[in-house]
Amino acid sequence: MQAVRFDEYGPADVLDVRDVPVPEPGAGQVLVRVRAAGINPGEAKIRDGALHELWPATFPSGQGSDFAGVVERVGDGVTEVEPGAEVIGWVDTRSSQAEYAVADAANLAAKPAGVPWEVAGAIPVAGFTAWAAVRAVGVKQGDTVVVSGAAGGVGAITVQLAVRRGATVIGLAGPSNHGWLTRHGVVPLAYGDGVADRIRAAIPEGKSVDAFIDTFGGDYVELALGELKVSPDRIDSIVRFDAVAKYGIKAEGNAAGASTETLAELAGLVGAKELEFPLAQTFPLRDVRAAYRQLAKGHLRGKIVLIM
Repeated sequence: MQAVRFDEYGPADVLDVRDVPVPEPGAGQVLVRVRAAGINPGEAKIRDGALHELWPATFPSGQGSDFAGVVERVGDGVTEVEPGAEVIGWVDTRSSQAEYAVADAANLAAKPAGVPWEVAGAIPVAGFTAWAAVRAVGVKQGDTVVVSGAAGGVGAITVQLAVRRGATVIGLAGPSNHGWLTRHGVVPLAYGDGVADRIRAAIPEGKSVDAFIDTFGGDYVELALGELKVSPDRIDSIVRFDAVAKYGIKAEGNAAGASTETLAELAGLVGAKELEFPLAQTFPLRDVRAAYRQLAKGHLRGKIVLIM
């Protein structure tokens, strides 16, 4: 089979697509013929060595967490799924960006029939991260919530989940994404100089910002704490891990949200057209370098997905 591999830390140029043996599922595992696999910023940071202290790579390394595909074979003891089942899932072995992947049967959910493969492959990591961030700050009916990077892979899901909870959601994004945000019930605002004043002007009369979800990084945590006076326990950043110890904020994301129950819930909402996972672009597996170069440019609406 073809699979993504890299032998050293570095830019996207270190990535190769190589012929490797098809893996065998062990007890409690399944072999999936991958149809689509999402790509994520965390994978790029692992590949370039930025997260070596937290998650070191062992070379040669594979890449990828989320996927959608068709069950090819099942290992001993697997009764949850059968060959031929269409599934969405994730792996913790950096191996989903390949024509076949072995996953724990416990990490799979059924793919709703109406969800395209490329959308299904985008759901797990971004969906888990958004779901966990919304839960972390306790979004509830009547809250005013600000989301930075509101049209990105995680931000676009975060704002929709917060709106579903009955919050007034202010989304910080570039002007080209303001129409999309408005259609999804979000108050769009441009980022950059003067953003705190724009946020205050957009808050409903008599209200303040109750919660802040940072999917971008930079100094948004400081802005939330300082100018917007948001309580640290209602700030979640999926980027500023340093701010947890420094300020007492939260940094809950993919690991906190990952479960088959959450995956089934998100996939069901997508299948019912109650939640949109926008796609910025799709690439064939052989163009994995180009896919990560595009990711590095930023300013995307939604996810980039590899198609097998």
